[in-house]
Amino acid sequence: MSLLVNVVRVFVDERGEHGNPLGIVWASPSTDRREQQIAADLGFSETIFIDEVADGSATARIFTPRQELPFAGHPTVGLAAWLHANGDAIKTLDVPAGRAHVRVDGEFVFVAALPAWSPDFEIDQFDSAEEVDAVDPQAYGEGLFYVWAWLDEEERRVRARMFAPEFGIREDEATGAAAVRLTAALGLDLEIVQGAGSLLYTHVRHGGQQIEVGGRVSEATAIEQR
Repeated sequence: MSLLVNVVRVFVDERGEHGNPLGIVWASPSTDRREQQIAADLGFSETIFIDEVADGSATARIFTPRQELPFAGHPTVGLAAWLHANGDAIKTLDVPAGRAHVRVDGEFVFVAALPAWSPDFEIDQFDSAEEVDAVDPQAYGEGLFYVWAWLDEEERRVRARMFAPEFGIREDEATGAAAVRLTAALGLDLEIVQGAGSLLYTHVRHGGQQIEVGGRVSEATAIEQR
């Protein structure tokens, strides 16, 4: 049985390049209890399954190649952008962690999340972006690691990379949940350059009780998974 999967790249730069691929799948009887296997077969860092869209809200679940996540940044931003592009202008997105609020600002799509929803990354600050670039992903075993350095502290621009062998992801191109954690720890709005050149933007909301993460999302392409 074949399965239609829509794929977008989340947190692309101003030229529409880079970004983290996301698989988007409508949940159905054919996907029921097969979500983990589908996500593993697709091989994206995350795949999101839509359970329902109604009355300005969507309900969805997120899977890495290895496990389900209660929340993740690039799947929620990517799904919100894809639904908006297809005429479903949702205002909220319900995932197992809770309800994320969605905001669209021109070409940017944002979701607001609680920092506690994000996995407990080990966050390491390096002295320079060059040191971040030089990190060998093979140096990290089981766990979740987010390494970063200032590109421009005055402008609040950050260079970052993320390694998540615990999730079956050697290196993630762009990680909204880790950006949420770092933003909460610093208490500052950030522009984050991650991976090969993906761009993420974060805003501190409600005194740090919520963090908004977002960016640009590419147009979708459709693939068939068998």
